[in-house]
Amino acid sequence: MKTRMLKNIPSIIGPDLLKTLMEMGHGDEIAIVDGNYPAAARARRLIRMDGHGVCEVLKAVLSLFPLDRMQENALLMEVAKNDPVETPIWQEFDAICRAGDAAYTRYSLIERNEFYKRTESCYAIIATGEKALYANIILRKGIVR
Repeated sequence: MKTRMLKNIPSIIGPDLLKTLMEMGHGDEIAIVDGNYPAAARARRLIRMDGHGVCEVLKAVLSLFPLDRMQENALLMEVAKNDPVETPIWQEFDAICRAGDAAYTRYSLIERNEFYKRTESCYAIIATGEKALYANIILRKGIVR
């Protein structure tokens, strides 16, 4: 699918998100978060995509967004201690990132409160309607070669 009047841009990528991705420079980070994440309270720039899931947004973003080759480029919020929740969506994230950019090797986990702090310094947060728990990812932008 294509966005109105432009070629090769996924239709899910609206004008605000496209502008944000273009404004970001090398080393800037963007978070794509689930519906439970307190995005509005933490975002410097908030992009709402409530009708979409994280995997759908992640795939579209990676079709345009180069990942950093020099540092960790995909961070996930680790499951809180004593929380028995399963996170099968992480395997989907891994497959999407692997297919989306050769710079991706593996995601890293960071502790919940550290993840919250990290998103506060992200260039933007994309808030989705994702229902899966712990379905939050931070991407670090690389360069176009």
